[in-house]
Amino acid sequence: MTTRLRLLWLSLKTSYWFYPAVLSISAFALSALTLYLDRTTNTAWLAEIGVIELAGPDSASDILVLVAGAMLGVASTVFSITIAAVAYASGTYGPRLLNNFMEDRGNKVSLAVFIATFVFCVNVLRTIRHEGATTTGFDGETLQLTSFVPNLSLLVAYALIVISVGTLVYFLHHIPSSIRIHTVLQAIGERLIRDIKATYPDKPSAPAPVRTADGAPIAAASPGYVQSISFGPLATLAKASGVCITLDCRTGDFVHPGMVLARWTRDAGVEALPDSDASFDCDKARECFVLGGMRTSDQDLRFGIDELVEIGLRALSPGINDPFTAITAMHWLGAATAELGHRYLDHHSDDNEKQDGDPRVIRRSVTFPEYVSRGFGSLRSGVARSPVAALVGLETLANAARVIDDETRKADLMREADLLFAQAQTGLAGPDLEMVQGRYHALGN
Repeated sequence: MTTRLRLLWLSLKTSYWFYPAVLSISAFALSALTLYLDRTTNTAWLAEIGVIELAGPDSASDILVLVAGAMLGVASTVFSITIAAVAYASGTYGPRLLNNFMEDRGNKVSLAVFIATFVFCVNVLRTIRHEGATTTGFDGETLQLTSFVPNLSLLVAYALIVISVGTLVYFLHHIPSSIRIHTVLQAIGERLIRDIKATYPDKPSAPAPVRTADGAPIAAASPGYVQSISFGPLATLAKASGVCITLDCRTGDFVHPGMVLARWTRDAGVEALPDSDASFDCDKARECFVLGGMRTSDQDLRFGIDELVEIGLRALSPGINDPFTAITAMHWLGAATAELGHRYLDHHSDDNEKQDGDPRVIRRSVTFPEYVSRGFGSLRSGVARSPVAALVGLETLANAARVIDDETRKADLMREADLLFAQAQTGLAGPDLEMVQGRYHALGN
């Protein structure tokens, strides 16, 4: 799947029209199928086996009108509750976390089920005919219609009613559960750890390519965040042109016109062409960089870290003062940091840029100290003001360091613990500072 298709799928997942549209079309197709069977087969067997009591036109119409109206009302209520929950979450946890709730499949599927049931009932309702009903033909002649009650379609409508009731019960349980802060943090943390495992290998497959600062620039033509980079097409273009491309930006960076996205250098032994854009198709290379007005979690691990940091800092702000939410955020941040400590950050599991063992696109990797600073370093100012959070922060850093084998990375974590304690000395005093100092020295410092 290309990068643009993947981003299209991500945008569909965050939209509230995709699932209702798909299920509504499916409901329309299902109603067409059941109505066809009602017209072409004898549905008396439904009554013979006791599946359904055959209904008359009046009762069938009343049932479908009642169900269709109820489903439309329930769908409106569900949508209102969802919007209220999203507004609450955005205001409480931060606007950047809005996508996490927009991606919630349970809310969208619930809304889609009610709308689909409404579509099915309305489409079946229009086919019910009473005895003696008339219509006008194409030639203006009055035609007498026979009674028609789609009993098989009614049976399916009953089944959809049962499904809708079950969906409503699920929705009423799901909404309060989905906005609980522990559920939110768990979803962010698990996704971050999953993305780390998918991005970085635990064993290198080849030596890391050497970056170079030389080369002709490929500049950005428009402003925006780098949402995704198509490494496969970029590598194919580089190989066909006989060049090597070194990235100057990373996914999640903000660029504007004139900023360098990457640099290209001619392969050794390949006849050099004039050093201008004509010697390499920079426009095609720029098409491999997808820019947008907001960051996404696609290819950007720092985005998940920033989400945990945002929740932690909001919780530690003087207006909220909720250190236990910040503690949960630090626990997930510690788990993600420990996972990063086991990975080779100069390599990528999806290295499509390597063809025949020849690196064509050299990424700008994020180092382990950068990840530590992005997470715990960003939280440090808030954590240092809370004795409870400071104690857990020191313990979390120590726990992450214990499970990492690389001594350099252990030192990076303990250096962050030193910085946290140093800042706590300026933000705490008295017994609170003594507690933090005791925990700090217990770590071996």
